[in-house]
Amino acid sequence: MQFSGLVEARLLRRYKRFLADVRLADGEELTVHCPNTGAMTGCVEEGAAVWLSTSDSARRKYAHTWEVAATRTGTVCIHSARANAVVREALAADMLPGLADYAHCRSEVVVVPGTRADMVLEGDAGRVVVEVKSVTLCRDGGWGAFPDAVSSRGRKHVLALQDVLGPRTRSLLVFCAMHTGIHRVCVAGDIDPAYRAALEEAMRAGVEVVALGCDVSPTAVAVRELLPFSLDSAA
Repeated sequence: MQFSGLVEARLLRRYKRFLADVRLADGEELTVHCPNTGAMTGCVEEGAAVWLSTSDSARRKYAHTWEVAATRTGTVCIHSARANAVVREALAADMLPGLADYAHCRSEVVVVPGTRADMVLEGDAGRVVVEVKSVTLCRDGGWGAFPDAVSSRGRKHVLALQDVLGPRTRSLLVFCAMHTGIHRVCVAGDIDPAYRAALEEAMRAGVEVVALGCDVSPTAVAVRELLPFSLDSAA
């Protein structure tokens, strides 16, 4: 996924979940949209270099959106929704194993009442319901951990993946690590034990899990490789 013309700035603070104040190179200070609902642990250090996209829509209150940050442990794309586009590109490039028989992809599909899947892949073999999660929490040893805050919504998605399993329906949870310092992925059970318990049960029921590592820069985010995944970092 390519970025076009990101503007570099320095982070002053992130607040109210969806807002951040930054300072441009010429000294101008701006409030920008922060498209991440998590705690963003390790991604919000004051003075860090950040990169912003710009919209010319007159309907937007804030013209700039925070996309990328430089952290102590690597470069990270903090825009959670970008993970879907990155995974779609990986699917198109046949980088995810076991999905060659599913040629068609639909986005934002209702799979159980009140819950939409990020993608549904369809083919002669049936369908694969896909949920994508952006991983930005980088811990010691190159472990990426999800979630970085208690996520009742994330748990709901796991339960939905389990609910739709059937003879012609597979479920796949994709952890997309958009942080160059992450080299393996686990569940942050210390942060959200209910999420870990739900995922463990779902995996026993047949929900598949894959983790992807990405190259991230102010010009692009692209899947680099499959990463090891385990429920716990000690595994």
